[in-house]
Amino acid sequence: MSSFLRPAKTEPNTKTAAARIPAQAQYRPVSSHLAIAPPVSVVIPAMNEAENLPYVFKTLPDWIHEVVLVDGNSTDDTVRVAQDLRPDVTVVKQRGKGKGDALISGFAACTGEIIVMIDADGSADGGEIVSYVSALVGGADFAKGSRFANGGGTDDMTPIRKLGNRVLTTLVNTKFGARYTDLCYGYNAFWRHCLDEIALDCAGFEVETLMNIRVVKAGLRVQEIPSHEYNRIHGVSNLRAVRDGIRVLKVILRERGTRKRAVRPAMITGEVS
Repeated sequence: MSSFLRPAKTEPNTKTAAARIPAQAQYRPVSSHLAIAPPVSVVIPAMNEAENLPYVFKTLPDWIHEVVLVDGNSTDDTVRVAQDLRPDVTVVKQRGKGKGDALISGFAACTGEIIVMIDADGSADGGEIVSYVSALVGGADFAKGSRFANGGGTDDMTPIRKLGNRVLTTLVNTKFGARYTDLCYGYNAFWRHCLDEIALDCAGFEVETLMNIRVVKAGLRVQEIPSHEYNRIHGVSNLRAVRDGIRVLKVILRERGTRKRAVRPAMITGEVS
């Protein structure tokens, strides 16, 4: 079972999950024992993932509010496939480069109260979204996927990547007082208001680590969700263990030397269609 990693700070004006839901909101069943009111947006950054999108979209629950696809200047039929699979998909044309830039653009285009981020390579199961949403409506601010929590797993990580992830996770736990079991994983969900607390400002793969650090620094309530990572279905990953590990380490060291940053909303950097 998942567990809360950090208690929420008590603030006079802090809204609980229930308080964020309008009294007149329409509840929608998401499982046999749970119905929710807040609309859920799913952000999918993608570059040349046309072959994988059918598998990704097939796993998405039918009760989600919207899918926001951030296209990183694909040279294949990524956008067309997404629109064929889901005609109401929101497509954001990424102007910058990198996963972090793509996610910031996608987050800014969301209209839902809950935002889920998921990869486009078929490695994540959209059916797990209900577990993330359940954690959020149950009181968490940030639901963090973990491949190493009890019930999670991975088919994709090499021994060197597992070692690097363990070392970096331990470093973040030690430096920031977190209790994470996994650090470098891109399957997460959170209430939209969290964006104002964490003020994302990095462009690369290290954005996932930055988010994990800043939610702790902001005193947000985090719950880990056991998640299984499957192998990429088609294509080759852009992830490079040593290069990206160094970038993650630089983020950790930089954040250790900074206090909580001034609140500012994420800025949109793409064109929505």
